Amino acid sequence: MQSAQSNYQGVWGNRIGFGQRPALLVIDFLKGYTTEGAPLYAPGVVDAVAQTPALIDAAREAGIPIIHTRILYLAEDCADGGMWVKKSPVMKGMVEGNVLAEFCDGVEPASGELVIVKQYASAFFGTSLASQLHAQGIDTVIMAGCSTSGCIRATAVDAVQHGFRGIVVRECVGDRHPDPHNANLFDIDSKYGDVVSREEAIAEIAKVRSDRA
Repeated sequence: MQSAQSNYQGVWGNRIGFGQRPALLVIDFLKGYTTEGAPLYAPGVVDAVAQTPALIDAAREAGIPIIHTRILYLAEDCADGGMWVKKSPVMKGMVEGNVLAEFCDGVEPASGELVIVKQYASAFFGTSLASQLHAQGIDTVIMAGCSTSGCIRATAVDAVQHGFRGIVVRECVGDRHPDPHNANLFDIDSKYGDVVSREEAIAEIAKVRSDRA
C-alpha cells in the first residue's frame, strides 16, 4: 500500500504561504489540558505551552494582533454548549470558578489583548472573530493552542472558509495522543492551511516588524 504522502502527492498539499497582515490566534491554552490527573490532561499540550511563549513574544515585538480564545459555559448545566457537551460531557468543566478553565501560566493574555469566549470547537463558530479580523485587514491567521484534533482543526477549516490563510505552528499545538495529533497536522497541511515550524513562523513575523520599522 502507498504511504499517505505518496498517495496525496500532486493532489493535495499546495502551499498558500503567509500574506501581508498576520494575526496570532492562541486557542484554548487552559489549565484543564495541562493539569496532570484532570480529565482533559494532554501531555502534548504541556509541550506546546512550553514552546509558545517565544512565538507570543515575537508577535508582541512585531506589533501584530494577538487574540486568545477560551471555552467557557455560562448557562445552567452548560446548555450553551448544545450537542457538543452531550457528545463530550468532559467539556462541562469549562465554567467560571473552575481553575481548570483558567489560562495556562506563561501564555495568558496580556493587558489589552483580545479574549474571545467560545462554546464550540472552532474559534469562528458563534463568535465575532471573522468580522474583527476582516475589519483590521488581516489576511493570515497563525494558530497555536489545543487540541490539534479538536479546536485547532476546526478553526483551521473555518479559517480557510472565511477567506484567511491558515498557518498552524507545529511545535505550538498539542493533543492528548500523538496519533490524532500527527494525523490532523497532516490533514490540515494537505487541505486547509500550512503547517510550519516555530522558527519559520517567528521569521515571518519578524518580517512584519521590519516592514513597519
